[in-house]
Amino acid sequence: MNLPSQAALIGSSIAGFTYSITPGPGFLALLGIGAAQGRKAGTFFVAGMFAGDLVWSSLALSAIIGAQQIGAWVFDLLGLVCGAYIGWLGIRALLVKRRSVDEPMLIVRRPLLRGIAFGLTNPKGYPVAIATFTALLAGEANTLGWHSLPPLLAAAVLGFFTADVIMVALAGASAVRSFYRRYEIWIVRLSGAMFVGFGVATLHGAISDLTRSK
Repeated sequence: MNLPSQAALIGSSIAGFTYSITPGPGFLALLGIGAAQGRKAGTFFVAGMFAGDLVWSSLALSAIIGAQQIGAWVFDLLGLVCGAYIGWLGIRALLVKRRSVDEPMLIVRRPLLRGIAFGLTNPKGYPVAIATFTALLAGEANTLGWHSLPPLLAAAVLGFFTADVIMVALAGASAVRSFYRRYEIWIVRLSGAMFVGFGVATLHGAISDLTRSK
């Protein structure tokens, strides 16, 4: 039983880091909570969201590994669907319109429970996770088996934790809050550009593999 390669572990860790730290609904919610209630509330919220990160990354890795056991074409079709979806999310973010800077921020009384609910009910969690992991593990997918799941998940958790520490540290900083409010639309659009990049990479890999298989 061979363990995943170093490249696969690094890819999984980077995927976990990118999935967590790329600006999106969770990141924006954290900034709002951190701005209104400080780092402590932000930490509880992120700890709750970690449950969702763990569930979606586990399902994404299981789908990638399972596709290799069933057949490469399943993995390629999955890449097409998820690559198109994450690209669509990115385009939407690129086209986002500026909103009022005077919108009030809601006070979250139980940030831990809010984070758990937010992480587990986020409809974008699975597609974004699988597209991100697919983009960074596509080159190693053929070498993965079910024995690879625990170490890959552990590597992803390391990425999650690193991203979460950075996000909590940033969320409570007054300079970051001011910067975010001033440049929010550009931060969101940068996130969109990254999503489009992952979508293109996923689509390119899936199309290339399907073409070669024919």
